[in-house]
Amino acid sequence: MPHQVSVFAENRPGKIERITGVLLKKNIDIRAITISDSGDYGIVKLLVDRPQEAAGLLKEEGIAATLRDIVAIRVKDKPGGLYEAASILTRSGVNVEDAYGFIVERKKDAVFVFQVEDVRKTERVLSDAGFSILTDGELYLI
Repeated sequence: MPHQVSVFAENRPGKIERITGVLLKKNIDIRAITISDSGDYGIVKLLVDRPQEAAGLLKEEGIAATLRDIVAIRVKDKPGGLYEAASILTRSGVNVEDAYGFIVERKKDAVFVFQVEDVRKTERVLSDAGFSILTDGELYLI
């Protein structure tokens, strides 16, 4: 099952440098990153090639890092590409708590990452609808 690394960080200069510096020391590759601001603190979400190792290294450096289970799917990179998945999740009663996406190949494939309460149900619902659920190995190597 894929994971993202979530880092609780003070909203001040140098936070990204510190986090990415720790990962650089062990040659951990960042595949995607998102930062959410909430005043004095924020959440940095990282999709990396070795999430368990990354979270451990960050914790060793005194950085508040946790692993979160995620669901990642391929969608077509075209208008409405995400709409079908969003509609299926809505009809199935799945609440998307957080999400982000990125393009793999322009006009072909994109990846959308969902943070949800029930990962297994979400994977089943999307898989039954024909979406390709990415394994951790597939996702971390994109």
